[in-house]
Amino acid sequence: MAQTSDTATLELAERTEQGSRAMRRLRRDGSVPGVIYGGDGEPVPFAVNAQILRNTLVHAHAVLEVKVGSGSTEPVVVKDLQRHPVRGDIMHADLLRIDMKVAIQTAVVVELLGADDAPGVTEGGVLSQEGREINIEALPGDIPDVIQVDVSHMMINDTLLLESVTAPKGVTFVDDPAETVIATITPPTVEPVEDDIETETEVIGESKAEGDTQDEAEAAAGGESSSSDE
Repeated sequence: MAQTSDTATLELAERTEQGSRAMRRLRRDGSVPGVIYGGDGEPVPFAVNAQILRNTLVHAHAVLEVKVGSGSTEPVVVKDLQRHPVRGDIMHADLLRIDMKVAIQTAVVVELLGADDAPGVTEGGVLSQEGREINIEALPGDIPDVIQVDVSHMMINDTLLLESVTAPKGVTFVDDPAETVIATITPPTVEPVEDDIETETEVIGESKAEGDTQDEAEAAAGGESSSSDE
């Protein structure tokens, strides 16, 4: 369970300039604009070095501790990251203030375990992860980094629903357990065998030959008609 003492601390610079032109300038300089909101405080625009933000998010728990300028640290969660549609770079970050004693709802990434050992996969089936994230409710300190789901038992044509997944301690699933699909294994695609390919080729060849014969007959008939007219 992640406690605030284990969270990463992110140093942020207060952002005074507003508008799209100012944000584009920040991005050109290697920074990401963002805003902190929620709780009892006012929204605070900030800027942070893009590389530092990326590294922090990779190694951080669900809860971050941030400090804007010379202010005090406060716990937040990432509410939204806007990314470039092509490069995937973070373009804007929304951070939400939280109270460590009050449960919140958030999305957590799903990680599948044992996929290579699943009988359905070893038999040639195709494993598809339908649910990439699960919506949960928990105290900020109980929010897991990921939710791991074991799929090593899945057979071909199996569908794994959220109702079969055990929630971590202190976590409640918000999504409908009976309707939320986590993963499926579908039968392998049947490739045409060599005999079928040869049969199809013969049929196509025969059809083409019949068409050519008919065309020649029509052409010959047309020629005879022209001769008789003369």
